[in-house]
Amino acid sequence: MGLISVVIPARNEAENIARTISGISEEFKWNHWSYEIIVVNDGSTDNTEDVVSRLSEHDSSVRLIRNEAPFGFGNAIKKGLDHFQGDYVIITMADSSDRPGAMVEYVRTMRDGYDCCFGSRWNKDAAVVGYPWLKKVINRMANWFIQILFGLRYNDVTNAFKGYSKEVIEGIKPVLSHHFNITVELPLKAIVRGYTYKIIPTDWHERRSGKTNLKIPEMGSRYLFIILYVLLEKLLSRGDYRRK
Repeated sequence: MGLISVVIPARNEAENIARTISGISEEFKWNHWSYEIIVVNDGSTDNTEDVVSRLSEHDSSVRLIRNEAPFGFGNAIKKGLDHFQGDYVIITMADSSDRPGAMVEYVRTMRDGYDCCFGSRWNKDAAVVGYPWLKKVINRMANWFIQILFGLRYNDVTNAFKGYSKEVIEGIKPVLSHHFNITVELPLKAIVRGYTYKIIPTDWHERRSGKTNLKIPEMGSRYLFIILYVLLEKLLSRGDYRRK
């Protein structure tokens, strides 16, 4: 099996990033897989960059990339996607909220022939700990809206934690989102453009340190823009962008 890439956008995650990297490394080493962990420093004002730099000095699989202004969650992910070298790429959060063991399931799923593997925190077999109730209400409403528009069974499109083959990343470019709306742009484009995917349950745990950079009131119109943009492609492009 070839190289596996993990892209982690990080802004002011000095208290979390070492634990996140360590958990991922342990899983991949246990499976004897070749991997790279790309941490994209998204304009941090704490010592996130110093922590990652020290880790990379002792572990060649850890790579630090600096995102340039304008900063933003989506821009940081795009930066990572421009630099990954693996046959598969997994996008995950820097705050250890995603279970590293699920990444092994992602890779095995894609090795079995799927182009993508998407996690669902709301599957009956998933465990969610500490998810704020208001955020959960908004999340469920947004995902229900997306399901209805696109006729999907997948109930966690907004989840950033997903895996893609290299072919998918090339096939869904250009990526437009600058912020957290990239979490819906990537999977919706992959689905609309005909790539295969499998959904698996994934656990989620509230961050142990720091605070989230997601500002829900600021993101509503951005999410809506991307959702309608991909919907128009589905309805009007006559399959021009679908995988051949």
